[in-house]
Amino acid sequence: MNGIYNLKNYKNIYMIGIGGVSMSGIAEILKHSGFAVKGSDCSESKTTRKLNLDGIHVIIGQDVNMVAKADLVVYTAAIKQDNIELVKAKELGIPTMERADFLGLITKAFDDTICVSGTHGKTTTTSMVSMCFMEAGLDPSIQVGATLKAIDGNYRIGNSEHFIIEACEYVESFLKFYPKAEIILNIDNDHLDYFKNIENINQAFIKYVKLLPANGVLVTNLDNKYCAELHNYTTAKTITYSVENDKANFVARSISFDKNGFPRFDVYYNNYFYASFELSIPGAHNVSNALACIALCHHYGIEKDVLKTALKKYTGAHRRFEFVGSFNGVSIYDDYGHHPTEIKATALALKKKTYHHSWVVFQPHTYSRTSELLADFADALTYFDNIIVTDIYAARETNTYNISSEDLVNKIKELGRKALYIPDFDNIVTYLKENTEKDDIILTLGAGTITNVGPMLLN
Repeated sequence: MNGIYNLKNYKNIYMIGIGGVSMSGIAEILKHSGFAVKGSDCSESKTTRKLNLDGIHVIIGQDVNMVAKADLVVYTAAIKQDNIELVKAKELGIPTMERADFLGLITKAFDDTICVSGTHGKTTTTSMVSMCFMEAGLDPSIQVGATLKAIDGNYRIGNSEHFIIEACEYVESFLKFYPKAEIILNIDNDHLDYFKNIENINQAFIKYVKLLPANGVLVTNLDNKYCAELHNYTTAKTITYSVENDKANFVARSISFDKNGFPRFDVYYNNYFYASFELSIPGAHNVSNALACIALCHHYGIEKDVLKTALKKYTGAHRRFEFVGSFNGVSIYDDYGHHPTEIKATALALKKKTYHHSWVVFQPHTYSRTSELLADFADALTYFDNIIVTDIYAARETNTYNISSEDLVNKIKELGRKALYIPDFDNIVTYLKENTEKDDIILTLGAGTITNVGPMLLN
């Protein structure tokens, strides 16, 4: 990782928003590489406590005096330009850098940065690839968008040139990276507050593919019409995978599911039998994610038996169809899905399990997404037996769209299905306690605070 020494002029690095998933991982990589790292965050969390334990001092709130001692200030995209720490750094002439730009420099520091991107499935596939590389003894550095049990966190610091990273398309931040290998899982309508339409999203991915060097590799999904065209924009080696198209290099056949909804399937490579695999996470969409992982790892020369073991060991990342617990014979799961495609995939994965009735408690994420994809959200939610919708989680937005969760409930009713709007979490818990039956499954769904409902039910 020789390139990190390009940053050697910056001995003291201060990070605003250090408690974020990506920022905390960057902080640990920097500390490991010999930099003095401090930072601030608006609230205390498990992550900020861990950083403090690891010798990275975190201020809850803001401290302009700490900023004054920095050689470089790194900040997240969520930080406003009038943030007092950022203003102070600029006043003092201290260099400042947005997180994606800085992470781009770190990806440049590795000879082999492996970027996993796509609208859906990034965290799961990054986790799968990470498991396989670790199982093969390749000692990768890792940065993933959720807690991965096998590394007890969202990052790992290895001693090789492999850096496996989840690369997000939002605000085109992945264009700051220096990939040697790219997995592109799918290209779908999302982040429309920024991209406006699918064509702009597709153009961003085309620019991203053009970043690959001639000796790099592109792994892409033939089942997605946009992904199927990406090979036209790179001179790098292209490897394709599919669950539907026999023309792909890697194809899954004979897919079946056990009572947990966990898939078993045979993989064919260039139409010859390659190996049989079993997963410990549910859903047909994860067969596709696993194929992407297998295709990439085969390119890196990882043995089939290693891949089989690693994929079987992988039990899911935090908030990806995660089992929370049970009460009175009712099972609770939690999932981060906040796009209609993800909701439908999760619902279909759930249907492969054995249960009595299904319940979804959905918290829409952002006004723009809810407004743009309202009909698709309504349709996806009808795949559950019982539907509860709570208030929209605003995230970074104000409601200039004149949209509410009641609009979504009414849209579901237009499809001939009953749905309840319950804004208060305590009332949701009471309703579920009174109306669920033994062997039912509850799924809390969304990228916001809905994850708190499962633990509330258990208490």
